[in-house]
Amino acid sequence: MDGELSRVPRPRLDGVGVRLADIATRAGVSEATVSRVLNGRPGVSGTTRQAVLAALDLLGYERPQRPRGHSNGLVGLVIPELDNPIFPAFAQAIGRELTQHGYTPVLCTQLPGGAPEDEFTEMLADRGASGIVFVSGLHADTTADVERYIRLIGRGLPIVLLDGYSDRIEAPFISPDDRAAAWLAVQHLVDLGHERIGMALGPRRYVPVIRKIEGYRQAMAHLLGAVDTDELVSHSLFSVEGGQAAAARLLERGCTGIVCASDLMALGAIRACRERGLSVPEDVSVVGFDDSPLIAFTDPPLTTVRKPVGAMAAAAVAALIEEINGSRGRNVELVFQPELVVRRSTGSGPLVNR
Repeated sequence: MDGELSRVPRPRLDGVGVRLADIATRAGVSEATVSRVLNGRPGVSGTTRQAVLAALDLLGYERPQRPRGHSNGLVGLVIPELDNPIFPAFAQAIGRELTQHGYTPVLCTQLPGGAPEDEFTEMLADRGASGIVFVSGLHADTTADVERYIRLIGRGLPIVLLDGYSDRIEAPFISPDDRAAAWLAVQHLVDLGHERIGMALGPRRYVPVIRKIEGYRQAMAHLLGAVDTDELVSHSLFSVEGGQAAAARLLERGCTGIVCASDLMALGAIRACRERGLSVPEDVSVVGFDDSPLIAFTDPPLTTVRKPVGAMAAAAVAALIEEINGSRGRNVELVFQPELVVRRSTGSGPLVNR
């Protein structure tokens, strides 16, 4: 046997030790693959590795411990902030995936007045990082210079980019379907009887914002025949205060339903409603986006469109490891479908209440 398993202190009925063949059969892989997983060797996909580890769990044995100090290398994880709970959620999910594949994640957070994205990337490159994952970085800003990413790729540094897209960067992109997310939110509000539906978003220059507007306008035209929706789109900052300001303008324009580009903006929209003596959802319905941690416990619990964080994180790490293992980076975007999560911040609209 190539790998030695340590027993969980739980007796087996047959008293016989588990062999590689037993694990291989349970996981549906070859004995050689089991051996590579047990000994921490490369050449095993993340899905296969998880199947082997699950087989160990089912057979009652501890997972193999990676030797102290061993790492396949450092991987940078560059995120814009920690105030928005969706970013710590991404950091945790991506970090967990990297650790399971033997890599050491290095979290780089862009704080106000702190190091910008370019300084982080230079630091990571200088320290020999195996790759970098960017979450909602400058690649999402249509006015930013993408040459910074092209130079990294030219230096042979594997990168993967989440939440944003540029056809000029030869790297994998991982995105939620922002157009579908906006459509889901509008469809939900229309089904509840709303027709004066506004959208509160961050600055227009960001790719996810542009796509959400496209999905919103398509849904409004298809479901309500609304062609001119310009006055129903309100831009501000991706924050509670930004959502409050954007929603205030939409309320002045008679909106009874507000679709927000983030959960934080949705909390700001609820605040704007209450400032005007309006109740959510009795007077105004509010929909968020992300399904951030703890958002189910707000007052009222927020109806939102869930971003598939776990699936996106797994795909990002898998794509990065393929590049690290020698696959040539190419411009491809993997798009993941969002899910509407209905809670109590949405209710019947004017059409139903008539």
